[in-house]
Amino acid sequence: MLAPVEAVLFDVDGTLCDSDPLHYYAFREMLQEIGFNGGVPIDEEFFIKNVAGKHNDDVARAIFPDDFERGLKFCDEKEAMFRRLVTEQLKPVNGLYKVKKWIEDRGLKRAAVTNAPRPNAELMISMLGLTDFFEAVIIGGECEHAKPHPEPYLKALEVLEVSKDHTFIFEDSVSGIKAGVAAEMPVVGIATRNPEHLLMQAKPALVVKDYDDPRLWAALDGLDKRGGSVKNA
Repeated sequence: MLAPVEAVLFDVDGTLCDSDPLHYYAFREMLQEIGFNGGVPIDEEFFIKNVAGKHNDDVARAIFPDDFERGLKFCDEKEAMFRRLVTEQLKPVNGLYKVKKWIEDRGLKRAAVTNAPRPNAELMISMLGLTDFFEAVIIGGECEHAKPHPEPYLKALEVLEVSKDHTFIFEDSVSGIKAGVAAEMPVVGIATRNPEHLLMQAKPALVVKDYDDPRLWAALDGLDKRGGSVKNA
């Protein structure tokens, strides 16, 4: 049971903003430039399997299994391209500011917890006008283990000085949901780009389309009225 709710944790990419199309575009264009896959552009299935929600160390190993250093350099260059795209095209996930108000009205603590590099995370949060909203930004690469390991989420609890028994998470990727579940907190899966059936395999408490989804508000109303968990609302 979550009552009383003390904190809410958010992933960033795909959870606060619909950034996966920008990542996908950058990867597709840059991999094609270097002749990856015989010059055939990667498809979304490849992107979801090898990139979405993963830390760049894991992406580098997946795409360049024989040359990890080259993979890391490629990922750094791709992130620079991504940041250029962010300044032009970033959009919030539908209903984000509605759930932001719900959290602020209840005085809940909040942190962003992401596998994105810090320059990316801070840029996206700033572009969305959320710099002052978050009390902490936890970066997977600055922890000993990134998601899907639970450490980034456990570190967020420590920084916010809250209990896992009174905290829930918003996530959009299998990797992130696995991290939250392993940290023993209820996770609300946001099916921004990843299919709902895929997210369900990671065992979230609830999967919704976005923050406008009536299923989410039924769960949040349940928290308000009955003091129950997201799962039982």
